[in-house]
Amino acid sequence: MLYDEQCNFMKFLSCCLILILLATGCGQQNTREPLSMKPDPHSFSNPNEAVVTHLHWKARVDFITKKIDAIATWTIEQKDGTTQIIFDTNDLHVEKVTLDNESTASYELAETAPNLGRALSVKIKSDTKKVSITYKTSPNGEALQWLSPQQAGSASPFLFTQSQAILARSWVPCQDSPSIRFTYDAEVTVPQGLLALMSARNPKEKNESGVYDFKMNQPIPSYLLALAVGDISFRPISNRSGVYAEPSLVDTATWEFADMEKMIEGAEQLYGNYRWEQYDVIVLPPSFPFGGMENPRLTFATPTILAGDRSLTSLIAHELAHSWSGNLVTNATWNDFWLNEGFTVYFEHRIMEKLYGKDYSEMLAMLALQSLRETIADLKNQNAYEDTKLKLNLDERNPDDGVTDIAYNKGYFFLRSIEEKFGRDKFDNFVRDYFSENAFKAMDTEGFIFFLKNYYLTRFKLTIEEDFLNGWIFTEGLPVDCPQPVSDRFDRVNEVIHKWEDTGQLDDAKTSSWSTHEWLHLLKNLPDSLTQSQMEAFDNFGKFTSSGNAEILTAWFTHTIRNGYTKADGELEDFLINTGRRKFLNPLYKELIKTPRGKEKARSIYKKARPNYHFVATNTFDKLLNE
Repeated sequence: MLYDEQCNFMKFLSCCLILILLATGCGQQNTREPLSMKPDPHSFSNPNEAVVTHLHWKARVDFITKKIDAIATWTIEQKDGTTQIIFDTNDLHVEKVTLDNESTASYELAETAPNLGRALSVKIKSDTKKVSITYKTSPNGEALQWLSPQQAGSASPFLFTQSQAILARSWVPCQDSPSIRFTYDAEVTVPQGLLALMSARNPKEKNESGVYDFKMNQPIPSYLLALAVGDISFRPISNRSGVYAEPSLVDTATWEFADMEKMIEGAEQLYGNYRWEQYDVIVLPPSFPFGGMENPRLTFATPTILAGDRSLTSLIAHELAHSWSGNLVTNATWNDFWLNEGFTVYFEHRIMEKLYGKDYSEMLAMLALQSLRETIADLKNQNAYEDTKLKLNLDERNPDDGVTDIAYNKGYFFLRSIEEKFGRDKFDNFVRDYFSENAFKAMDTEGFIFFLKNYYLTRFKLTIEEDFLNGWIFTEGLPVDCPQPVSDRFDRVNEVIHKWEDTGQLDDAKTSSWSTHEWLHLLKNLPDSLTQSQMEAFDNFGKFTSSGNAEILTAWFTHTIRNGYTKADGELEDFLINTGRRKFLNPLYKELIKTPRGKEKARSIYKKARPNYHFVATNTFDKLLNE
């Protein structure tokens, strides 16, 4: 669904999902009929009848009960004759509902539906403007990670949220569809001595009252609602960017992200102005389940990217790129997730190329292609080959099932194939206008295809063939004409590998200038089967077991598990217990459970580690380790 919150409701009905676009630079009007507002299979909401436009959220955070007491007051617009508005909830205790802050409303909570939670139906009047819902969250709310001081590695407790894909409904009753946008303001009370931050205009330091006010003037979908509370400090990078982290980590993080303003400037030069005013990053405790989350104005990031050499900051470029792809132009449903992530990976690589050169970005692309091929093979082995299409069918499934390399890296290589097929200058013009003309709206796959074909035809007199598009978007696997990145730096890594294969000798003279990416290429291209003496030689060569780099450790531990290299067992267990990022946990637990002894070890470690993991991670590994 396309929705601009500034439209009045009659405009809203006529403008939703508008894909009648003026041909850029040609003055011609497209003739495609506007899409009707399609149902979102992952939301109970009824935006064709009543839709939210603004949230006022007043909340108190209680670390003792592990609950948030809150009032969510929604400004709404409704169609004539509408008698109810429907919200998504999950494990919320609703205490009362009022209309226009006065009259008590009649409401009903439906039975819990798998993956979706419960629909909250509120009876409204023809002139209702506001719906206020007083409620409490559950201590086990799926989006909420309550950390004790010990779990946070701090003297203070910590709370953070993770709303994507459909977990916002577990801490705010909302219309939890990526196609529904709203502005918001908030007043949040937290224990004294702690700082609260949101995906909004944020404070830079703690105050004595523990009461913090927030405002988000740009309309966002619910999955971009975010909250973090803890002992947090701030350091500026530039006048519009900075870093939040716990005091012991903030200077380290500030050094690591020193190029952040350069990234913003480079992104703007490529695809237009940054539209969110401020771009900050907060480094969360290790239990954060993702590398990063693109919450507007405040990217959430894992501490695992603090490699000490700025080699993993492409993740920051990725989350920054989401300020255009995803946050600005959003996938209409989670079946169209590749539109968010494919564009973002493409944009990320272009930012890294602009800052660090083509050969650097080509290393990233080669690693992405290796990972993509592994994912395709893995999904095929799981009888899930359908999920290797870009356009997914996640109806009656958890949308989290779509968070794979397909959306990210197959999406990237599809967009790169358009660039290579028709030229970079043309593609840059297309992407810039795609973001500009669809800003603060949602886009589905079919709408993207229409926009793309029409743009190239009207602007450049070029026809993009259906077979080409279908081969990438609606077909399993990877097309034979997938772009093939080339890296001279990886060629030099290959020379080291070939010398070892021929002579058994490892040439450390050539590794002094290697980045994380070269080491990863080495590890990913070692034989699956290695002797104990070979494992020890590689460990001495790369100091892998003692590495502080999570990317390298994950690649190395895959080999230690596979080859029974027990010298790394202690570090492996410590890594699994103290790292919550699912990207790293998944391959290691999967490798462990391939043998009965390994599965027993995995279950033993998981029992210790589980309290440190977010729901997003436990939801995956509870199933995996209990099969």
